[in-house]
Formats: sequence, structure tokens, C-alpha cells
Amino acid sequence: MASWVLSECGLRPLPRIYPKPRTGAATCASHIKLRISRTDLSGSSISLSNTYKERNWALRVSAPLRIQTVGEEESERTTDNEFFDPGAPPPFKLSDIRAAIPKHCWVKNPWKSMSYVVRDVAIVFGLAAAAAYFNNWVVWPLYWFAQSTMFWALFVLGHDCGHGSFSNNHKLNSVVGHILHSSILVPYHGWRISHRTHHQNHGHVENDESWHPIPEKIYNSLDLATKKLRFTLPFPLLAYPFYLWSRSPGKKGSHFDPNSDLFVPSEKKDVMTSTLCWTAVAALLVGLSFVMGPFQVLKLYGIPYWGFVMWLDLVTYLHHHGHDDKLPWYRGEEWSYLRGGLTTLDRDYGWINNIHHDIGTHVIHHLFPQIPHYHLVEATEAAKPVLGKYYKEPKKSGPLPFYLLGVLIKSMKQDHYVSDTGDIVYYQTDPQLSGSQK
Repeated sequence: MASWVLSECGLRPLPRIYPKPRTGAATCASHIKLRISRTDLSGSSISLSNTYKERNWALRVSAPLRIQTVGEEESERTTDNEFFDPGAPPPFKLSDIRAAIPKHCWVKNPWKSMSYVVRDVAIVFGLAAAAAYFNNWVVWPLYWFAQSTMFWALFVLGHDCGHGSFSNNHKLNSVVGHILHSSILVPYHGWRISHRTHHQNHGHVENDESWHPIPEKIYNSLDLATKKLRFTLPFPLLAYPFYLWSRSPGKKGSHFDPNSDLFVPSEKKDVMTSTLCWTAVAALLVGLSFVMGPFQVLKLYGIPYWGFVMWLDLVTYLHHHGHDDKLPWYRGEEWSYLRGGLTTLDRDYGWINNIHHDIGTHVIHHLFPQIPHYHLVEATEAAKPVLGKYYKEPKKSGPLPFYLLGVLIKSMKQDHYVSDTGDIVYYQTDPQLSGSQK
């Protein structure tokens, strides 16, 4: 990194150890003497000692201040008492991780993939039939939660089609992807292309596509109402349909428009095909509302759809935000595909892991999206020895991942924008939104 910030230790015990200088050697404890030893040109040893007692650690170095430089860093202490900087270039290569993953984990089985599609589609229709049959207010809330989760599961399978991890057959991937995504009002090719951009630029401040941080200049240009909508629950969990239409702040275009900046001319036909499929399903829903009544369509489809949107926004956000130790975002020469991918996070969803096809094993998926979902857990275990401290072990969930709501709330209060300058940056907090300023 371009520079380093020498951490000081105050009177209060520290919750964790802060950055180690990139030159020299320093040891920091809760009541500390900092000693730096070096040898001058004549070979004599120079020992410097100083005691720092006035630093107010309520500022929390983990939420960097604006005085930080290009080399702003975040460190944590490891079990062997060595410092670890998650923003430092890793000592391994992408090829090292690839070599650690068993060869069979790369094999795509279209029959196995299709078996998951058949399973999920059967459950979706079974749930709808059961809810319509019983049609009482004890059943409906249970149905909405279950069906929204299954809509999310359908999205994940279509997501695999978009990555090509569903099968090696491009036409099969396209047909299945269109059926699954169109059924839940997602334009398959439009989303597939923008999601590819997300993977190719993960962890990059400006070039990432989804849930990327807002640079300070753009953040300050937003009115207070927009800021509150973006960071006040439940509104961020309802963002996905609006993102499809108009993308994120600071970016232009639409997933439905073949002339959007998202796409190159050769992709226009694909985008038009997906937009037509989306329109056909929307028209079908309108027709069903005349046949069954709009209230029945709302109960059977509308509410589960918005539940699916909340699942999608929750999962995708927490795969890139909310770790106890802030993780870096990159730009310029500091960014690389590997370093960007290592900023993603795995999450445990309890019973939901199997239902939504282990999408919580996100680090390996981001680095190698061609691995089928049914091999991700094994591939992750095989890669852990190589990843070492760069892999953040997820907190274990109970049967249902209610704990993630707390993680989400905390992140929404703290992770607001990043500096306009610097090639390694960390989220900073707006006191107006965090409640720390009255």
C-alpha cells in the first residue's frame, strides 16, 4: 500500500489491535510503550521509546477518518499474535486456490441441476395449491414466508444458468434461465450481463455493479430523503425492482433497455428477448387478476414476490457488507480480481442453506462462479488452507438466520460512503444517519 498510519494506544483497553507499520517492528498493548529498534549506518543500535496516553479510542480506527491517506488500512489480531491486514496483497495466487479445489467440483451435471429445478417448481405449485385450498388467515402468513423463500430459490437456480454453472449447454442454460427468472419478474439476460460485470469488478469502488459503496462526493449530492431511503429499513430491502429499472446512484441505464450503457451492441438481441419474456409474464399476471380477482393474485403472487425481493437484497448486501472488522474496497492499481473477491463474505443461513442452494458459500462462488452450487461447500473447505486469514469464517446460524437482521441494522447505521481519494478505502459513517449527532 502507498503508505501507513502509525497507530497509537490510549488508556482504554483496545477491543482489537490496530494497523502494524509496514516498515520496522512495533508491538502495541493496552497500556503501552512503543519501541522501534533499528540499526544506523555505523552499526550502532538506536532505541526509541515513547508512551502514548491521551488518544481517545472512542473514534474507532475501524471506521477511518477523513484524514486517512491512500494507504488507509484495517488490521486485526490473529491467534498467533501476528498482525493481519486484510487490505494487503495476499501471499497466494488465484491459481493456488484453483489447484486446491478437487477436480470433480468443477464438473457440471445437467441432470442434477434439472432435478433441483423440478424439486423447486413442484414445491412452488404445491404451496400455492395448498394456500388456495385452505384460504384462511392462519395459513396465508406461513405461505408468504415459504413461497417468498422458494421464489428466491428459483432465482438462485436461474443465477446458476447465468453463470454457466448450471450446465455446459448454453441453450439449456438460456431456456431454463428465462423460465425461472421471467416467472419472478427478472429480465434474465439483462440481469445476467450486469451480474457478470459485478463479478468481474467485485470490490472496486467505481466499477462494481451492485451494492458498491457511494463515493463521498456523490453521497453529499444526495438529498436527505434519498439517504434515509437508502439506509433506513425496510426500504433498502425493497430496492431490487428499482435497481433493475434505473441502477444504483451515480450509474445510468436500465436492465430492460437494449440501448443501455450496461450492454454492448452484440447483446441487444438478448436483452430484447428477456424484456419480452418479462412483459409476457407481467401481462399474464394482469390477466389472472381479471380471472381470479386482484386480491387473490396479490395473496398468491404479489406478497411472495416482495418477500423474494427482500431475500435477494438481504443476501446480496450481507455478502459484501457487515463484517465486524471493516473490509477494504479498492480502486486504481490496488484493485485486482483476487483482492476484490477476497472482500466478499460467506454467511450461514441455517435450514435455509439447502433451500437456497448454498448461496451463502459466497467467497469461492465469487472467485470461481463456474463451480456448480452443489460443489461449493466442498470447494470452500478445500480452499480454506490456502485462503488462511483472508477467509472470514461465518457465524453459525440457528435454524432460521434471524441474527442476520442485527448484522444488517448495524451495517446500515455505519456503512454509508467512502472517500473520493485513495486506492484502498473503507466505509465511513454519516453522523446524521447513525444517530451519533443530534
